[in-house]
Amino acid sequence: MSVTVDGDKSGLVPVRVRRILRGPRPENVPALVGTACTLIGLIDIAAGVFPRFRASRMHAMAEVLPGTLGPLSAALSLSAGVLLLLLAHGLKRHKRRAWRAAVVLLPLGAAAQFVWRHSVLGALLSLVLLTLLLRHRGEFAALPDPRSRWRALANFVLMGAGSIALGLVIVSAHPRRVLGDPSLSDRLEHVLYGLFGVEGPVDYSNGVDWTVGYSLGALGMLTALTTIYLAFRPEHPAARLTDEDEVRLRALLDQHGGRDSLGHFALRSDKGVVFSPSGKAAVCYRVVSGVMLASGDPIGDVEAWPGAIERFMDEAKAHSWTPAVMGCSETGGQVWTRETGLDALELGDEAVVDVADFSLSGRAMRNVRQMVKRIERNGYTTRVRRVRDLDDAELERVRRAAADWRGTDTERGFSMALGRIGAPGDGDAVIATAHKTDTDDDPDSPYGDLKAIIHFVPWGTDGMSLELMRRDRSADPGMNELLIVAALQASPGLGIARVSLNFAMFRAALARGEKIGAGPVLRVWRGLLVFLSRWFQIESLYKFNAKFRPRWEPRFVVYRKSRDLPRIGFAAMQAEGFVSLSLPRPLARRRPAPAPRPCAHIVPAAAEREIRAA
Repeated sequence: MSVTVDGDKSGLVPVRVRRILRGPRPENVPALVGTACTLIGLIDIAAGVFPRFRASRMHAMAEVLPGTLGPLSAALSLSAGVLLLLLAHGLKRHKRRAWRAAVVLLPLGAAAQFVWRHSVLGALLSLVLLTLLLRHRGEFAALPDPRSRWRALANFVLMGAGSIALGLVIVSAHPRRVLGDPSLSDRLEHVLYGLFGVEGPVDYSNGVDWTVGYSLGALGMLTALTTIYLAFRPEHPAARLTDEDEVRLRALLDQHGGRDSLGHFALRSDKGVVFSPSGKAAVCYRVVSGVMLASGDPIGDVEAWPGAIERFMDEAKAHSWTPAVMGCSETGGQVWTRETGLDALELGDEAVVDVADFSLSGRAMRNVRQMVKRIERNGYTTRVRRVRDLDDAELERVRRAAADWRGTDTERGFSMALGRIGAPGDGDAVIATAHKTDTDDDPDSPYGDLKAIIHFVPWGTDGMSLELMRRDRSADPGMNELLIVAALQASPGLGIARVSLNFAMFRAALARGEKIGAGPVLRVWRGLLVFLSRWFQIESLYKFNAKFRPRWEPRFVVYRKSRDLPRIGFAAMQAEGFVSLSLPRPLARRRPAPAPRPCAHIVPAAAEREIRAA
């Protein structure tokens, strides 16, 4: 079948042939070039490491590919392979620096193909790939990711470990040429010496020692050069919230802060922000592992949301980041999907308690009522106040206790954490504290009679959103229930009509899966969530929230493609503090600003034990 296309009036050229003649679409070039670099890099490494591969038919067919220089030198082949692998990911992400490096490397590969191997076809293929890069250079305009010189140390560790592992393979890839029977320690010593260009204790016959020596030296040289480059390249720090940005965001929250319970968390200092052209809306974000994560709905006037979302998407495109939104409301999800063409998936539900409807009476609240009464009989009292009503000494004591009572060493929080207590401008926040005067208490305790803390941030003028829960490990179980009930009961006096509690992931699946008549697929999904609850607070947090009889507000994750979901999930776990790729604590960089505190829906270990005990 043939059709008429532009430039072909006869209609005799098949569509598939026309597509081949036109070449790849511009947006597909980065992925095509990146895949080619990955393939060629793996072939180069195989050619440099395994002597049998260099004599195989597959290598005879593959050696004409750009960059495959195995017959010239194993060391040169290894170098080219590693460099191409390092460039492949950057090319797929449209990175300008990766494009520049490839434009320099490909002509060198073409020259090597023609001068040393006399391969006209190999040189032509290198030049074709180079032409493709030059023709579509506009597709490779992505700016660098946030980075610091500490990446040099990480590169040294990773490249060094990879070089040692690959070096052991190289040393062991010539079993028939090895003299004697060297032990594993001898082979490892030979690799370590070889990376520095020094001959090791393993001997070979028929000149193989030169091949192994040059290959190990090439790996050591690449490790050193890449580390030096990363150490001396300019830094690109992650976007931070400036004082001017905070002032503009607070002005938007004063006018529109009641729309989203997560709005106040946009004031975290480790988030960047983009504003709409009119300045009436903003999207706050954080970049994690190449994913541009926004949390909650845009801040400001709904009519100006599209402008802020467009700026967000432009920023993601400029750096070739993967755009994603965590925990937006149904309205926010509709605007995001309509304006960007992205897709949305229900992530879980937020527990919201209407103060006017809350009561401890009734059979449904019996467990909470009994627990609160028991704790009060044990001598605990509560106080609920605005932060501005605390004096400096008590505020400092609360801060110290919140830091010392953190359940884990890992700081957690992103979408529902502010990361500070009592900062200037946060005077409207609410703190509920539990106290107990006991003769057995340490009179020199820096916390006095303080036993537990719950901190809420403002949600417009008539609401508040839970930010953190902390308790003394020696306190009785049930501190969280006690303080939440106290905060709800004190809310009318503070002018608060609604309180947002924790966020329960996959709540709908847990609730529906335990009902009579649930289908087998839903039961299996619920069983998997219960199993994962051994490590992540999924079921326990849902049941804890359900005690207070809240209404459930669905929250969504917005994403571009289904294949991006695993990457987005991993980035979200990094942002929340479940996964850490940072340097070990002795090597970590000291920052003057305090690190973010745990997220409200990521309950510290001590609080989790209390939830499960309850």
